[in-house]
Amino acid sequence: MEMMKRSSILMGAVLWALIAVNTASAQLIPPGGSQLNPPLPPPPPPPKIEVPAIPQIDAPLPVPQVQGLQRGSFGDRITRCLEDGAAAGLGPNQRSAYSRACANQ
Repeated sequence: MEMMKRSSILMGAVLWALIAVNTASAQLIPPGGSQLNPPLPPPPPPPKIEVPAIPQIDAPLPVPQVQGLQRGSFGDRITRCLEDGAAAGLGPNQRSAYSRACANQ
């Protein structure tokens, strides 16, 4: 009986050690991951923060650049649209309607 008790205690200790070893190795895997997943990529570099230039008190103000009208005058646009309509073979009434729509674009 004594021998049976010792062997069952020994078997219990061996089983407990095997279970403890298996659970300890499972703790190395991150939650939600598996042993077959590749490692995560490194995080992106932090953004570059550039400080804007501080205006000086005695510095001259920059002169704004004014863009000229690129459309031309209304009369020039009407003339061009009338000529385009005549070149397309439109009649007088159709040319006037076309030139109004064309010049106001």
